[in-house]
Amino acid sequence: MSASTVSDLNQKIYSKINDRRALPLVGDFQYVLLDGLWLKRSWGGEVKKVSVLVVIGLAQSGYREIMAVSEGAKEDTASWTNFLREMKQRGLKGVELFVSDKCLWLVENLADFFPEARWQGYVVHFYRNVWTPVPTGKVEEVAATLKAIHARKTPRQRKKKLSK
Repeated sequence: MSASTVSDLNQKIYSKINDRRALPLVGDFQYVLLDGLWLKRSWGGEVKKVSVLVVIGLAQSGYREIMAVSEGAKEDTASWTNFLREMKQRGLKGVELFVSDKCLWLVENLADFFPEARWQGYVVHFYRNVWTPVPTGKVEEVAATLKAIHARKTPRQRKKKLSK
């Protein structure tokens, strides 16, 4: 493809992305996942890492919906503050639980915009933190035990499993 064809395609894509970013968020989203990831991006012949903030909501229909994606210079307080402000302005409401990693600048900002919502860290991050000091030969056994504990439906059942 020629450079002008690629440029034309990019303009069309960015136009659609910008249109999507402006759409109001309709309905309540009880559960919302927030995350930031780092991707490599080629810009002017130079490859740089760029932060991409992502919000996925569980819609009333039961389906996950990508609510917003934003490219930024880094995953910091200012980026998350702007991102959460944008979500609020677009009509995000009804959130009972946010799930994210324990990115302090994100967790601290959630209460400013959504004080009624609770927060929970990703279970997989909890698992990884538990596994860190565990000897390599014991990780499988510890993982199986953790999964068995989490599979129990009540706190009493979990405590009983834990004491075995």
